[in-house]
Amino acid sequence: MGDGDGVGVGEGVGDGVGEGVGLGVGDGVGDGVGVGSGARVMTMAPALTRTARRMRPANVSRPARDLKRFMGGPSYRLPSADRPLLDSPAMPGFSTRAIRAASRAPDAPQPPVNVPIYQTSTFEMADADELAELLAFERPGHSYSRYSNPTHAALEEALGELEGAEAALITASGMAAMHSVVLSLLASGDEIIVPRAVYGGMVSLTTSILERSGMRHRAVDTTDPAQIQAAINVRTRLIWLETISNPTTAVADIESVANLAHAHGVLVAVDNTFASPAIVNPLSTGADIVVHSLTKYIGGHSDLMGGAVLGAADRVAAARHVVINAGGNAAPFEAFLALRGLKTLALRMERHSANALAVADALQGAPGVARVLYPGLASHPQHALAMRTFRAGMAGGMLAIELEGGRAHGERFLDRLRVAVHATSLGSVETLVSHPASSSHRQLDDEELAAGGMSTGTMRISIGIEDAADLIEDLVGAARPVT
Repeated sequence: MGDGDGVGVGEGVGDGVGEGVGLGVGDGVGDGVGVGSGARVMTMAPALTRTARRMRPANVSRPARDLKRFMGGPSYRLPSADRPLLDSPAMPGFSTRAIRAASRAPDAPQPPVNVPIYQTSTFEMADADELAELLAFERPGHSYSRYSNPTHAALEEALGELEGAEAALITASGMAAMHSVVLSLLASGDEIIVPRAVYGGMVSLTTSILERSGMRHRAVDTTDPAQIQAAINVRTRLIWLETISNPTTAVADIESVANLAHAHGVLVAVDNTFASPAIVNPLSTGADIVVHSLTKYIGGHSDLMGGAVLGAADRVAAARHVVINAGGNAAPFEAFLALRGLKTLALRMERHSANALAVADALQGAPGVARVLYPGLASHPQHALAMRTFRAGMAGGMLAIELEGGRAHGERFLDRLRVAVHATSLGSVETLVSHPASSSHRQLDDEELAAGGMSTGTMRISIGIEDAADLIEDLVGAARPVT
């Protein structure tokens, strides 16, 4: 070792051809022994061939190999004595080298704070047996992102923990989740009971899709146990509830309905989208299956599409089978966005609930407003139930108002908004307002709207996390009748 670092000229590391310029160590400045780049440097070897895999030493176990993969070990190994450099007369191509070079996963010994986005459609297999076992879900891991994906799995585990579920599945949308549950439980000749006041997507699913396959539905007021009891028969397989109904905000007594259903051998599925797991966990009160539109409160920013199914492992597996074969799988980036949303869900639901209560209170008795429906108001038909079953006195961010002037008043209300946004969807940081009769429940005529507790003057308002005073001024002002 000399007195100082120097710059020297050394032999290059390549395929043995050419000199290279490299860094050396010597006395002061002068010649040194250096490692440099040669004329044709290759940095990777080809992936193991089938023959090489069969020759793998016996002490390289599958779990050990999988752990190395999980920890970021490169799939395309660096050259060694028994695996020469890729560049050779047989395989000299730049395209081959570029594709392999860009496919090596980096080493990440320090875990990332956020779950990575596994933006890949497929995964490398060691052999045919591994692929067969993965496709049959007989071993942990991933084969193809229509079946599973690490980012999906991270979100599923998080949702399962927050909902108290044994298993979870994420899907491309809330409708994909709903469809997978219903098709996994019903066959031709079976029946499902749904609320009269229910999300319009469920109305379309039961009338235009299920009926074509010989599955029937009965719509009743699910806040009335007598109506549910009367609707149950030998063909009933499932009762569908919404924790807070869309759009009338009726609150389901999940425990009572579950007790009634289970006495007849009927399952209960609950759409928990309006409440979110921050406010209530339906599985803990007797529900068999829970679904979410992740697009709404869990995502929370109007920038993703997704759904979820939660419950016992066998029921979730049955729904997954439908999703895989119908192509309703989620996307890795959407799963990443939903994971981000979960981190602030509790804070947002507190603000949504506080703002909604303030706005609902201000709209009660405001000029042009005939009725306000919000579970946090003492005037709401299920207020006592909501306060008994919802967490920390929160009632969520969804409310409905009935305008005195019908459809024309509703259209004028939308035109007058300055802070709130006229848009479909809900559960976002911004306040979103829609007119159910022309959007989510457009397939219903006036008589059917009335049966569901709505009219042409019903407005659905998803209260955001803006300043409450600004929302009150905007919404109360928009509701004023023309003088």
